[in-house]
Amino acid sequence: MDFQAARTKMVDNQIRTTDVTSHTVLSAFLSVPRESFVPAKLKPLAYIDTDIALESEDGAPTGRYLMEPSPLAKLLQLAAVTPEDSVLEIGCGTGYVSALLSQLAGKVVSLESDPSLATQASAALDALGCANVTVVNGDLEKGHAAGAPYDLIFINGAVEAIPASIFDQLKNGGRLVAVVGFGNASQARLYVHENGNTSERLGFNTSVRPLPGFRLAREFVF
Repeated sequence: MDFQAARTKMVDNQIRTTDVTSHTVLSAFLSVPRESFVPAKLKPLAYIDTDIALESEDGAPTGRYLMEPSPLAKLLQLAAVTPEDSVLEIGCGTGYVSALLSQLAGKVVSLESDPSLATQASAALDALGCANVTVVNGDLEKGHAAGAPYDLIFINGAVEAIPASIFDQLKNGGRLVAVVGFGNASQARLYVHENGNTSERLGFNTSVRPLPGFRLAREFVF
């Protein structure tokens, strides 16, 4: 299969057509081989416009997905990543978004809670020479305070709530991009954390697969 041709078609037919105009984002998608981050049996499907299920090293399902290209590209455009940015990615998976961010940012810390996925991500990123990415294993909902503060936090999947402790890991003026809500009612949002306060604006409506955790606390009702 000609993966380079498939990559170009993905960018032209799935990404450019959904109002993604950022040259740096488009360039990253053209450069990073998506097939390097999917299970071997699914490599021929690496460039279809849908989520791809990720597997552990022994082939077991993980319940995690590689996000479809169109909303992912729009989220990265919303993030407005610069070469000076220090970025925390929450929900690394097998490392595809980490590799895209490595093209856009100065430094990337990629947090993953599943040890098998973290191992796969490290191997794939090392193979591609993404020297500015560090994969760390830990609880997604806690973030990675050891590497804080960050210019940008990118949450790689849909969430219901974002803990205040995550926002506290941003620099003054730092941004956080996330999809909030589940299913067709979810929205991509951009948050800015400044002087202890957090403002937000709507980016666009979308529907992406959820990350584990990040749920609102349920209140007991009599």
